[in-house]
Amino acid sequence: QTPRDWFLGHTYGVITAEWQATYYDDGARFARLVEVRPSFCVESRDRQQLKHHVQVRKHNTPDSCWVVLYGKVYDVTEFLPSHPGGSKIIVKLSGKDATDEYDPIHPPGILEENLKPENCLGTIDPESLALLQPAPTKAADAKPKEGPPRLETLLNLDEIEEAATKLVPKKAWAYYYSAADDLWTKSNNGRAYRQILLRPRVFVDCTQVDTSTSILGHNVGLPLFVSPAAMARLAHPDGERGIAKAAAKFSAMQCVSNNASMTPEQIIEGAEPGQVFGWQLYVQNDRAKSEAMLKRINAMRDHYKYVCLTLDAPWPGKRELDEKQQFEGAFEVESESNSKTEEAKRPGGGGVGQQLFFGTAADLTWKTTLPWLAKHTDLPIVLKGLQTHEDAYLAAMYAPQVKAIILSNHGGRALDTAPPAVHTLLEIRKYCPEVFDKIEVWVDGGIKRGTDVVKALCLGAKAVGVGRAALFGLGAGGQAGVERTFEILKAETETCMRLLGAKNISELGPKFINTRQVERDIYDGESGLENRVSLWVKSKL
Repeated sequence: QTPRDWFLGHTYGVITAEWQATYYDDGARFARLVEVRPSFCVESRDRQQLKHHVQVRKHNTPDSCWVVLYGKVYDVTEFLPSHPGGSKIIVKLSGKDATDEYDPIHPPGILEENLKPENCLGTIDPESLALLQPAPTKAADAKPKEGPPRLETLLNLDEIEEAATKLVPKKAWAYYYSAADDLWTKSNNGRAYRQILLRPRVFVDCTQVDTSTSILGHNVGLPLFVSPAAMARLAHPDGERGIAKAAAKFSAMQCVSNNASMTPEQIIEGAEPGQVFGWQLYVQNDRAKSEAMLKRINAMRDHYKYVCLTLDAPWPGKRELDEKQQFEGAFEVESESNSKTEEAKRPGGGGVGQQLFFGTAADLTWKTTLPWLAKHTDLPIVLKGLQTHEDAYLAAMYAPQVKAIILSNHGGRALDTAPPAVHTLLEIRKYCPEVFDKIEVWVDGGIKRGTDVVKALCLGAKAVGVGRAALFGLGAGGQAGVERTFEILKAETETCMRLLGAKNISELGPKFINTRQVERDIYDGESGLENRVSLWVKSKL
């Protein structure tokens, strides 16, 4: 008798049982239970057929669309119309292994949230899996890859960005680098800081300098924080958790993107005691999804100390560089159930940026959104994306629920020719300086040097955010690259403070800067606050 061993898998509800069965020539059979484990994937009765790549390849149309993810075969036909990125990106990968495209931009749990258990048809053997790899496109990553640089040789953020540009996939670079329309606002964010001159004092003992400060009552080692920056794993597998670990080494704060490529639980895993995080919130049309996320964040308040409500992008900006990536290696898809006309009408599609905005609510208002938010979290609220002094004043009227605002134009990625944060800072100082006493004012956008950080602090900013810089640091060297980014900015900030004659953050103020060149460009019309109620009166009502 010649024994033959087979390994079989059967799923009963949410339990998968692995059996080892031994067959003999005379028909005798012996079976033993090898393993019992939880399973999302329900094995189909024709599991053996699914193991052949030819069977999977047949289902490559919008009318019958199968994809392979992590060695399992999924029927996603019914999901196509609701995919945030549009159906074409999925159909392009149908009948193939889509894991490499899927994994960097989807945190764990997305499959379970959006597919039914029966959509998982079974597993596929490694030999067939190798034959289902999508063919590489000519344009996507055809450029030869250079090895990672020695991080100590990178002396500024521009050099880190240049190094990352050579290493990250073209799709990732286009998403990170892109901005709205002609990129004027993106460029002007940094240019505005160059227009501010510093006024150094002499005969000041500068042997000691302290960059520590307090943000929302939490002690941090730097006035720098990581602004919400999505899809970090496009740059490096370390992802948002790598950024968190780098920030921890400098006691810096991180505001995690609503569109992070890792779950909020994963990002704070192993976080240092007292490490401060915030959670960015894009309110969804389906409010229940946002409420469920707030419930998760509330449960992690040991690290997530505030909710950052983003307001400057209620609609996706036109990021042409990012959008062009949808045509790299693309092909036309036609079927009766999913025509090009219908695809053009629905949201989604386009570049990574537009895909991420699918389902984002555009109906937020002062009177409805903040009361709704108060019902679902008692964490401090930080409003991100204010670009005028009028809105800064209104935000201060909602204290103490609103604890801080971030002057930001979404990194120039929403409305081109919107003002840089420096202009809005100066507007507030001119029209309603009491805002600085009522709530904290943070800024982001265009920060490339420690001198930029100091200039913002001198104008009254409490914290200064960097977004792209963290992503490019990740692309240049993973967690170590982000550490190098913080190292450079910290050293430059300390050098600037020493040469100005300021020993600590509290000593910085308008006396150290000359903003004359910038002031001629800021808004000079009516304040719009003629009938305002004093913030101090409002706070007592």
